[in-house]
Amino acid sequence: MARDPLSADRARAHGAAPRAAGPRRHGTTYAALDLGTNNCRLLVARPSSDGFRVVDAFSRIVRLGEGLGASNRLRDEAIRRTIEALKVCRHKMEARGVARARLIATEACRAAVNGAEFIARVREETDLDLEIVDRETEAHLAVAGCASLADPRAEGVVLFDIGGGSSELVWLDRERSGRRRLPDRVRAWTSLPVGVVTLAERHGGVDVSRDGFQAMVDEVYGLLEGFLADLGGSRPCDRFHLLGTSGTVTTIAGVHLALPRYDRRQVDGLWMRAEQVDGVLENLLAMTYRDRAANPCIGQERADLVLAGCAILEAIRRAFPADRLRIADRGLREGILMQLMAEDGVWNGNGRGGSRG
Repeated sequence: MARDPLSADRARAHGAAPRAAGPRRHGTTYAALDLGTNNCRLLVARPSSDGFRVVDAFSRIVRLGEGLGASNRLRDEAIRRTIEALKVCRHKMEARGVARARLIATEACRAAVNGAEFIARVREETDLDLEIVDRETEAHLAVAGCASLADPRAEGVVLFDIGGGSSELVWLDRERSGRRRLPDRVRAWTSLPVGVVTLAERHGGVDVSRDGFQAMVDEVYGLLEGFLADLGGSRPCDRFHLLGTSGTVTTIAGVHLALPRYDRRQVDGLWMRAEQVDGVLENLLAMTYRDRAANPCIGQERADLVLAGCAILEAIRRAFPADRLRIADRGLREGILMQLMAEDGVWNGNGRGGSRG
């Protein structure tokens, strides 16, 4: 169930509209916040005739899960960074008059022994009521946000979201007759307890040898074997392709396009052939840490994580060989917004699967 943007006992004092029954008008402002192991992301939007229109956004690398694998605790410095980012999100929601929101936290808060304590501190210091979602919810929100980019002619699609602390994969069957409900298209899903932060911390992300990269690929592939067994003979099918959403795949797309600066308009929806992905991975492996940090589509903040993400991608590609990969610069936040607006009946019961940002 979706939550109001502010903690319930303070919402009225800060002017947040409570959840109301029945349809909302297109002027209602919605927000979706995704607090992951590595990033804090906010999207503020209003409904439009074919989805929604983004009116504000925020993204900051906070590394909330830094060191979590060693201690099972969120560190004080990581908490401080994250709360500062959440205060910015709170300000943006207030400034835009957000009436409906869902604010989710994922793997770092699920795994940390002090995750609930962190959520309480966030509520106390920011008045934001974060919801720790389970892995199944996270996987289905990714589907809701990205499924519109799946090739409608494909018999099967593996949609994946490479996160900071976990990675979700979903097998989508083909949409039949244009009216099949999105949840009914999910044949199987899984969540791997590994992401770019956790993998890089275990194997190292600054100086990555080819042997070290292969060790990461092998580890992740081992985690995929149960999912492969569950799917059985589902992999060989007509026009099968991969659909990826994460900083890893958008980075790969930006590097492939040799963008002088990252541009979502050129990346979201991009198709890449297998040999093009191979070429980018080879180039990234040949780069030094300094080279990666200097690349405008990677930068200092991601330079020590990008090869861990590439290793997760390579394990997925090994498990699900496909000639085509579609890149999505959209995901959980878009899924949340679509669900909130559909619940409120803003499209008169005919919710769309895409967005216009």
